[in-house]
Amino acid sequence: MRTEKSTREYWKPGNMLYPVPAVMVSCCRSGERPNIITVAWAGTVCSEPPMLSISVRKERYSYDIIRESGEFAVNLVNRDLVRAADYCGVKSGRDVDKFGEMELTPMQSQRIAAPGIAESPVCLECRVVKQLPLGSHDLFLAEILTVSVDGQYLDEKGKFHLNSCGLTAYSHGEYFALGEKLGSFGYSVRKKRT
Repeated sequence: MRTEKSTREYWKPGNMLYPVPAVMVSCCRSGERPNIITVAWAGTVCSEPPMLSISVRKERYSYDIIRESGEFAVNLVNRDLVRAADYCGVKSGRDVDKFGEMELTPMQSQRIAAPGIAESPVCLECRVVKQLPLGSHDLFLAEILTVSVDGQYLDEKGKFHLNSCGLTAYSHGEYFALGEKLGSFGYSVRKKRT
């Protein structure tokens, strides 16, 4: 609730749409070692066909790999991967083998050449359908070709428990663990049982 002393300040335009998922995007060029870039600007854009987008700066090492190969894998980050996600966001694949340095396991993909990250609870194999130059970043719009999930999060009936994976979010320069459930889709209009 706002108080009488509450005030607002107005700043120049900037990206303050937080929190966001920080995802690890794995990519590879033929004959070279695979690389990982951490991306905080990623999002769902369509459900049929399933599509997502990532935005990458042109000067990033992974930019040319993704542009040339036309594919990448988006790997969701959980608590166990936060340190690796941070490292892969600040170190360049030009200089280091990120899979090796972070002791991550390249996982063979089903539909693309780029590997997934075996330690990730969810891996989305993607093929670029459009690249849009936007300014500081290019947006890669991609179709999701295959989703692989870590079997440890499946129950005996085969239901996947995504919210048990320990997923994380990135907000204004900091990483957070997702926590308390506040509701479920449609709870605001659901009839109350008496």
